[in-house]
Amino acid sequence: MAEGRIIKVAGPLVVAEGMAGAKMYEVVRVSEARLIGEIIELRGDRAWIQVYEETTGLGPGEPVYPTGAPLSVELGPGLTESIYDGIQRPLDVIRGKAGDRVVRGVEAPSLSREKKWSFRPVVKAGQRVGPGDVLGIVKETVLVEQKIMVPPGIQGEIVSIREGEFTIEEPIAVLKTASGEVPLTMLQRWPVRRARPFVEKLAPDRPLLTGQRVIDTFFPVAKGGTACIPGPFGSGKTVVQHQLAKWVDADIIVYVGCGERGNEMTDVLMEFPELKDPRSGEPLMKRTVLVANTSDMPVAAREASIYTGITIAEYFRDMGYDVAIMADSTSRWAEALREISGRLEEMPGEEGYPAYLGSRLAEFYERAGRVVCLGTEGREGSITAVGAVSPPGGDLSEPVSQATLRIVKVFWGLDAPLAYRRHFPAINWLLSYSLYVDRLDDYFAKTVGEEWKKLRIEAMRILQEEAELEEIVRLVGVDALSAKDRLTMETARSIREDYLHQNAFDEVDTYTSLEKQYLMLDIILTFDRLARAMLAEERPLEEILGHPVREEIARAKYVREDELDKLRALRAKLEHPRNLVEAG
Repeated sequence: MAEGRIIKVAGPLVVAEGMAGAKMYEVVRVSEARLIGEIIELRGDRAWIQVYEETTGLGPGEPVYPTGAPLSVELGPGLTESIYDGIQRPLDVIRGKAGDRVVRGVEAPSLSREKKWSFRPVVKAGQRVGPGDVLGIVKETVLVEQKIMVPPGIQGEIVSIREGEFTIEEPIAVLKTASGEVPLTMLQRWPVRRARPFVEKLAPDRPLLTGQRVIDTFFPVAKGGTACIPGPFGSGKTVVQHQLAKWVDADIIVYVGCGERGNEMTDVLMEFPELKDPRSGEPLMKRTVLVANTSDMPVAAREASIYTGITIAEYFRDMGYDVAIMADSTSRWAEALREISGRLEEMPGEEGYPAYLGSRLAEFYERAGRVVCLGTEGREGSITAVGAVSPPGGDLSEPVSQATLRIVKVFWGLDAPLAYRRHFPAINWLLSYSLYVDRLDDYFAKTVGEEWKKLRIEAMRILQEEAELEEIVRLVGVDALSAKDRLTMETARSIREDYLHQNAFDEVDTYTSLEKQYLMLDIILTFDRLARAMLAEERPLEEILGHPVREEIARAKYVREDELDKLRALRAKLEHPRNLVEAG
């Protein structure tokens, strides 16, 4: 294909002529510096190209080299523990070549071509295999076994298969297909804008447990579900996503830092390699892939980073893993869409965002889900997508927030007043919701207890009553409330401070199992019931609220997971009102 010539440069957008025969979303190399770009519009022989690197210094007349291939990611052994930029260039490699900052035009393979991986076949010569069937296993890290699969679109009979140590480009098997013999390697390439195929999408009926009490108890997300975390600056979006990345019961974590400030991504890059996986004791990075695209990197690369992350997540999902992808933040991604749309001189929608903002967001979130994977084994895998949204000034009526809320099923609304009061996670329990609650009730009833749903509803009722009573308190003061209403206010305060408030930096409180959550909430609500019984016996409210057992309830969050018998003993102490009266 003949090379084109630049005729216009407008920020990250380059217009080139002489591009007859080029295709939409084809990757091109721009100028002699060979900057990476992608065609996003074609008119006649002219192509509009978004360049994923800084375009300073480019001018008319410079060449554009078509590659004939769409923007794709490399999939194979070596993905986990890696840190990539928005177009899957390994940051440690390109930074090593270019110093502390990434310079333009640096080319580096996403996966090492030199490293050899130990391949163990699980099929034999003569077997028929099809798309998604597992050929063999590679132990990538101590936590991750990569299943080397037949790529989509290929099927046939295995002529030969080898065992041993190979690079990702060496043939490990030869497949006899209808069109001839095809060598298979451990490396796959996949276009980032096309979802990887699967057999069937399943209903989301299992929770993705996070260890965060406000989420697991009141606003759970299902495996294969979608959630968003909108909130103003300083309300703790990034910390919540870090907590989810550390503690969710997913097999693989894909963390996409999309346009966030460099210091926040530095925290991730410095902290994750030091973190221990709570289930295995190994470093968390051994099951994590990081895509880092900070706000000082070229704006167009933000658009690609989301697709890079979700495609990597789909690859691990196809192996039968539960994957959690964190996108921080989709607002910065939408800003990149807005800038490119403006450069294309498209008709703007609300607040300058393109009219197709909602459909682009939906394209991302709909690639989440729990599915039956390709292959004769009938493996099940899932992708749970959690996107942070950064509305200016916390205004949830802005277009990105509204478009996201129309798509996702869980809304964890962060609240600036809660954050200012140092209540973290600052998820507002009166604004947030989860549409998975009813679907997950059966799971919680079977694994935790039949009383789980009843406790959750009772706790939420008390919190809602507190919000109504606060209006009265503001007008006439707390002394005007009846003893029962004052008890309601105190119980709500206990739920907020002793249960919903969670310290991400405390070794014990940072994570809470479902069993411990159940015991903690049951203890708080049992005390409330007993206190009401004591009020009925005309015991003074001050005496009830000053009972020593309340200190034990407040310290329950700091009881270690291997010492839950202490909570069971406390619960037994509260079984009967007489015990409480005598203990007091």
